Amino acid sequence: MTTLEAFQSLDIRTGTIVAIDDFPEAKKPLYKVTVDFGPEMGQKRSGAGLKPFYPNKDNLIGKKVVAVVNLPPRKIADFSSEVLLLGAMDEQTKTFALLEPDQPMPNGLKVF
Repeated sequence: MTTLEAFQSLDIRTGTIVAIDDFPEAKKPLYKVTVDFGPEMGQKRSGAGLKPFYPNKDNLIGKKVVAVVNLPPRKIADFSSEVLLLGAMDEQTKTFALLEPDQPMPNGLKVF
């Protein structure tokens, strides 16, 4: 499989964070994030390492995000992480930002 084919095999979609909970059972500082991907896909959950970068989790409710939705679920403690939220990390400044559409878009749109 070529690099382009590998990228094209990813199903990347827009969504909105609808719930976020602490995840004390995780070994790393994670949140349990629920994302709405629209009527076709519904809501999916992610164990996301956002806690160090977004200490006030309530500020994430309603935030538009971009996520890979077709990876196999990943078991983290007793939690099944179904999607991978995408973000960008500046290694020098240790700052992180979730990727999001730059204008209002419906949930569930395919990113390509």
